[in-house]
Amino acid sequence: MDKVERSAADAVAGIADHASLAVGGFGLSGVPNVLIEAVHARGVRALSVVSNNCGVDGGGLGVLLAAGRIARVTGSYIGENKEFARQYLGGEIEVELVPQGTLAERLRAGGCGIPAFYTPAGVGTQVADGGLPWRYGPDGAVAVPSPAKEIRSFDGRDHVLERGITTDFALVRAARGDRHGNLVFRRAARNFNPLAAMAGRMTIAEVEELVEPGELDPDAIHVPGVFVQRVLPLTPEQTAAKGIEHRTVSAPAPAPTPQGTVRA
Repeated sequence: MDKVERSAADAVAGIADHASLAVGGFGLSGVPNVLIEAVHARGVRALSVVSNNCGVDGGGLGVLLAAGRIARVTGSYIGENKEFARQYLGGEIEVELVPQGTLAERLRAGGCGIPAFYTPAGVGTQVADGGLPWRYGPDGAVAVPSPAKEIRSFDGRDHVLERGITTDFALVRAARGDRHGNLVFRRAARNFNPLAAMAGRMTIAEVEELVEPGELDPDAIHVPGVFVQRVLPLTPEQTAAKGIEHRTVSAPAPAPTPQGTVRA
């Protein structure tokens, strides 16, 4: 039952070329950076990644992206990553853009053994009708469009059929975890990490605080250990290394002046 690994390299052993990875994180929150760096160090290529976003330039999954290790991304947001946008528009990678809530439910469904489900999200758009550019050609034209999906009416409202997602591996980051693989996440890190953890056939969790079995309140556990196969405890330095997407600082308030004086 002890699932603790001695090193990041041991934790990601078995991840090979062409593997599929579900990766937790939301923006820069809850991103399993140590495991991602270990995957990069393995030198594996042609990875298929499922994640809300693909990191930022030089951070998170952006490390694998910049090294040309990712062949396909299923996600919701390109946004802050210029290299991601460049590779997508240049036809270097295939990208399946999915509405964010649908992506979350596809991961959850896969983890629960549900092969597919119907949702109204995307009906009347290219999400359902097909034609979204999965891959561009060298000339900028759409080389691989998304296929049309099945539509079915329930109670007079159309719904589109979406498939559940499972992957070979999942990489997640938890605030606390025990040796049995039970995990607890904090705040925004709870958005996609539990769903990614459920979707992986082999789930690897880096944890900021490792505790002994029985120390976690059973009612506070977000992902039970049955979904987790490997646990990597982080060092204090690794735990503290957390990026900030946008730092916003208010202008300092003007200093008070004595009554009757004017300060330039």
